[in-house]
Amino acid sequence: MDSESHSVFSRAEWSRLRSSVPMMLSEAEVEALRGANEPTLMDEVEEVFLPLTRLINLHVAASRGLARVTDDFVGRPTAPRPYIVAIAGSVAVGKSTVARLLRALLSRWPDHPKVDLVTTDGFLFPTKELEARGLMARKGFPESYDVKRMIGFLSDIRASGRATSPVYSHQAYDIVAGEEHVVDQPDILIFEGLNVLQIGSGIEKSGAPVFTASDFFDISIYIDADEDNIERWYLERFQLLQRTAFQNPSSYFHHMADVPPAESRAFAMDLWKRINRLNLRENIVPSRSRADVVLHKQADHGVDWLRLRRL
Repeated sequence: MDSESHSVFSRAEWSRLRSSVPMMLSEAEVEALRGANEPTLMDEVEEVFLPLTRLINLHVAASRGLARVTDDFVGRPTAPRPYIVAIAGSVAVGKSTVARLLRALLSRWPDHPKVDLVTTDGFLFPTKELEARGLMARKGFPESYDVKRMIGFLSDIRASGRATSPVYSHQAYDIVAGEEHVVDQPDILIFEGLNVLQIGSGIEKSGAPVFTASDFFDISIYIDADEDNIERWYLERFQLLQRTAFQNPSSYFHHMADVPPAESRAFAMDLWKRINRLNLRENIVPSRSRADVVLHKQADHGVDWLRLRRL
């Protein structure tokens, strides 16, 4: 990553930027937000995520001020619009935990109590469509998403503050037919997914503008880690899910529920090499330099340094 575009902070340096922001979550609340096999300690919340919420809070205030200036300039009534925070990174790197933590923390700030969270999983094509297009082995790659619908969702949020997104079931490994998640006038929307900083080619009609998802983001965060650590976390999580979620007969991976550990690990390693590692190298890592904030995790999942884009 270009050091001229981002400033680097050690965890200790970053923690001092917390200023006087109080701790807003109890240990029990933090425990409930942790992902499978992802330890998140209270000191990390205090040293990493409280300063980050302070930064976002300052950005929200500045964004609202700029919007008022623009509305005054063109002579129209000021209308609030959601501030959009994007979170990107590899599978198994801890994006969902970061997204849940930020949602919980940001909603405690008095200036923006309503914070919603949407993941890009809901914009994956349904399994039948992926199979018809020969994309099941490319699930999670940019071409496996209904980008037009995703861009429409973000455009509606930006224009009116209200939109609906499809619902994805990790149990069924598919879109839930007939269900939608309604996002209605949030102060902040957290938009989390693998390729949110990379996905392009939105509206492709001749003569129409072409957008990428990142055109709608106010701030973007990339969760980074060494590839060897991500691979290990992915394999550990798969084997944990084998003992838990895969035991449910309705799980897409129920056929893996009782296979021997060595066979399960080999199956997970094959998925990692053929799909997730390839996607990481081809699409996800190349988008890292576009992020405003990069959180780097060490082997124990703890954040050890951060990069912040220089404006």
